Amino acid sequence: MRREKIIALPRLDRLTPTMESTALKLMEEAGELAEAIGKARGLNGEPVEIPPQEVLHLITRELLDVAQTAISMMFVLEEHYGVDIEAAVEEHIRKLVCKGYLSTDTPTNEAAS
Repeated sequence: MRREKIIALPRLDRLTPTMESTALKLMEEAGELAEAIGKARGLNGEPVEIPPQEVLHLITRELLDVAQTAISMMFVLEEHYGVDIEAAVEEHIRKLVCKGYLSTDTPTNEAAS
């Protein structure tokens, strides 16, 4: 059975994101994730003084910020440009299969239930 990690993140309130502002925010959040990983490994030259569990919590928090911002950009693409994200996800899955990253004979969790 193919393993999937499914998360549902909300459309954020009180924001008026554009594609450009959201792309910049996505890069900012990705940088914060890279910084958290780098600090955890001492790649910035400073000694690592953060307990391992706290490091993992920080990395997870930053990863979710990246995911939330990516989801926000999907809402922008749907609402402002009429992009069909569901169709794009299906196309993405087909691309992964074509590249050999996913097997076509492996059922998804949904099909297995």
